[in-house]
Order: sequence, then C-alpha cells, then structure tokens
Amino acid sequence: MLNRRTLLGAAGAGALLATTGIARAQDKLYIPLISKGFQHQFWQAVKAGADKAATEFGVDVTFEGPDTEAQVDKQMDMLAAALAKKPAAIGFAALDSQAAIPLLKQAQEAGIPIIAFDSGVDSDIPATTVTTDNLAAAAFAADKMAELIGGAGKVALVVHDQTSRTGIDRRDGFVNRVKEAYPNIEIVDIQYGAGDQLQSTEITKAILTAHPDLKGFFGANEGSAIGVLNGVKETGATGITVIGYDSGKLQKDAIRSGEMAGAITQNPVGIGYETVKAAIAAVKGEKLPPKIDSGFAWYDKTNIDAPEIVAVLYD
Repeated sequence: MLNRRTLLGAAGAGALLATTGIARAQDKLYIPLISKGFQHQFWQAVKAGADKAATEFGVDVTFEGPDTEAQVDKQMDMLAAALAKKPAAIGFAALDSQAAIPLLKQAQEAGIPIIAFDSGVDSDIPATTVTTDNLAAAAFAADKMAELIGGAGKVALVVHDQTSRTGIDRRDGFVNRVKEAYPNIEIVDIQYGAGDQLQSTEITKAILTAHPDLKGFFGANEGSAIGVLNGVKETGATGITVIGYDSGKLQKDAIRSGEMAGAITQNPVGIGYETVKAAIAAVKGEKLPPKIDSGFAWYDKTNIDAPEIVAVLYD
C-alpha cells in the first residue's frame, strides 16, 4: 500500500507532467543519471541511493556509466543519448570538468535541468552540485597523515585523475594543507592512475623505487588506494602509512588488519538520493543552493564499527 507521502509525490509528479509533457512509463518523471563508471563499489552505493529516492518520490530513474573512469568519450556518448530522450532532468557526474559543457548547453537550451553529482563542471549550468567537500576532506586526510608520521617525512599521492573536480580537489586539498601547516613534510610525487587498481599498483612501485625512504601514501579514491596498498605489499616496503578515500570491502578489510591506517568515507547513498531529490525540485522550478554537501567522515580500526560510521560505509 502506498503511504500518503508517496501518493502526494505521485500526484505532484502527475501535475507537473501535465505542464511539461515529459513522460515515460506510467506518467513518471524520467531522470537519467550518468555516473563516472561502475567498476567501484562506490557507484553501486550511489545507485542504491538514487533507486531509493526514485521509489520514494515516484519517478523513473536510470543509472549508467562507462566501463572505466578513463572513458570520457564514452561518457559523452551516454550524456548525448540521455539528452535525446528529452528527460525531465539529468544527473551528471563529470569525468572531465570541461568536456561536457557543449552538451550541457544543449540541455540548458532545451530547458532540461542538470544536477551535477560527485564531481562538478566548470560551468554555472548545473542547478546544483551534490558532492562531498573534497577540499576539506582531503585536508583532513593530510592532517591525519601528519599525525601518523610524526609531522615530518616524505609522502606521495596517487590520484584517480587530473580532469575531474574530485581528482583536482582531493589533490589540492591534501597538497595545500601540507604546504600551509606542515613544513617538515615533503610531497615528493603526485601521479595519476585513472582509478585503476593495476595501474595504481605499478605507479606505487615506481614511486617506492625512486623514494625508498617514503613514509606515507595518500590514495585519492577506491581504486587508487587499493593500488597503493598492493604496490606497497609487492615491493615489500615497511613503515609506510597508507591513507585512502572511499570505503569498499578491500579498504575496510585493510583497515581492520592494520595494513591501511584509515580513510575518508563519503556518503554515496546520500549522494544518489539527494541528486534525484534535487532533480525533482529543479523540474518544479524550485531554487537550489549552488552546492549540496553530502558530508564525509574519517574512519580507522578504532571506529569502523561505530553506528554513525557503519551508516555511511558501503560493501
């Protein structure tokens, strides 16, 4: 049985469709979400949040992304295909903060609201961006790194890319915090592994070969962090503090075992949910804030089972 909230949402959606003429099956608002990919558990959790909102608000949501986070062209094709279906709104997590702008302008001209999620674009076209404050989260990771290595030593970063807003902000948040607060920590290298575990593993091994006295690594997303961990293992390096980002099963296992010191977790279910909720609001003409902060938390083996942390981790 539908509850009153669901019925009201469905009634509102039906009234809206009468004025927009945009519909799919059962006269529901159609809102496609184009993510960065499916290879990480993070995106599956974002999808779960989007599906939850779709059920709650009575809208039709689809969720897709390229096979890897290096496939910018494929993501552009997916965005173009979504536009061609004349949806009510589109959720978009950009692999490249500039490449999609021509397509976003087409959406704007067609009156289709864009909700950026996870990673924004270099444009004011999106009605809002649902995201983690990646600058603040990465700065917090830098503080933890400094605490764990005693405020001094060489560290390196393996980042998923230098084209998406998340890659840029996580790199800059970490680097800028070290520069402003920790003069005795030296960042000796920053490399980009496309969020791919194997590529990030090889990068890590090369960095360790060049800097055998390294004290710490920051892996800026799930694939980067696991690649760093594997690279450290394969080289047999010891005394390396590894800090990650996100919270897939491999990272959680590594934190429980002590192989990884800790990580930043986002709220991926919340990102998906808030993206759909914001899309519905944008279609209704409601004013949205420039950003919707979905939050972050630090977790390590001391708090990984705390209820407030469990709520934002994903398997």
